[in-house]
Amino acid sequence: MEVVHERCAGMDISKRDAKVCVRTPGARAGTYRKQLSVHGAMRRDITALGDHLVAEHVTLVVMEATGDYWKPFYYGLEDRLDLMLVNARHAKNLPGRKTDISDAQWLTELAAHGLVRGSFIPPWPIRKLRDLTRQRTLLTAQRTREIQRLEKLIESTGIKYTSITTRTLGVSGREFLEALVAGEHSPVALATLARGRLRNKTDDLRVALEGDFTSHHGALVRMGLDRIDLLNQHIATLTRLTEALLAEHGLGWARDLLASIPGISTTGAENILAETGADMTAFETAAHLASWAGVCPGQHESAGRSGHSHARPGNPHLKGTLGIAAMAAARTNGSFFQNRYRKLAARRGPNRALVAIQHSLLTAIWHILTNHEPYREHRTAA
Repeated sequence: MEVVHERCAGMDISKRDAKVCVRTPGARAGTYRKQLSVHGAMRRDITALGDHLVAEHVTLVVMEATGDYWKPFYYGLEDRLDLMLVNARHAKNLPGRKTDISDAQWLTELAAHGLVRGSFIPPWPIRKLRDLTRQRTLLTAQRTREIQRLEKLIESTGIKYTSITTRTLGVSGREFLEALVAGEHSPVALATLARGRLRNKTDDLRVALEGDFTSHHGALVRMGLDRIDLLNQHIATLTRLTEALLAEHGLGWARDLLASIPGISTTGAENILAETGADMTAFETAAHLASWAGVCPGQHESAGRSGHSHARPGNPHLKGTLGIAAMAAARTNGSFFQNRYRKLAARRGPNRALVAIQHSLLTAIWHILTNHEPYREHRTAA
């Protein structure tokens, strides 16, 4: 095979260290020598590793995406060397030769012959945005779980106001719980705390608020409410930091353009921007973006026949946001996405139709960020 990189290196990274194999031309033409070494994962060790690779005139360093352990090495060396982070599934070693040293050697061979492609590594502003949006998504999911636990606790007392109102912690629900924690157990008094349209169901609430709520339950509910309040504070702080970061790096325009797409909220637009970035030149076409995200059909052909294949694994954070956006877009009356969803769901089922809507959303995202134009409704469904 043709040698693409005469001087390259492969790194097998773990939490404690990295096994490094450097491939350089040998004494005779057409031969190559391999130099193996082990370097620690501390910052001074990574700096020394960079000095070693620069001294060897290495033109490309390939490393696997192993958990988060690759980040100190990548971030510590990216200003000094040409780095390539590769998916472990794309650089799998041959069976029977699985050691850290052999993995480093194998990565070096793949790098030398140009047999691997680098993963998408966004610039620093987008990396910071990812940290904020992923943390916010995590805390939002945790808040949802806390609310669900709270509802189960309330159900165990026989109080059924959650059957009357759709929100456990709406304005009225919060009033009910605060009063119960404070020691008010009269259903008549509790029902008077209802707000808004829920006041029209006072009689039903009096029946639903009858239960065996004790001080034991009150202590548990108090702790649950405090945890939820703390999560709300942290989520609000992350939202403010996200706004400040977008303003600092001039990325608000991209967020606003993405939010113009049916089904994508402001929060969803920030999550998508954090995963894809605003510069679509990283993806040659909209199809490349959809393939990277894992929302297009896989390919499995053998003996001239195409077998059944699932969508390839992609960015789970992006796919989660797209799933929520696809469901919202499919419910947007009169939109292209709703029309497309109905046609596909009738033939292929709702699950596959939603994946197709995710693909359509990514196609729109690529064109919108490429052309710097807001979404315009497309009336002819594919």
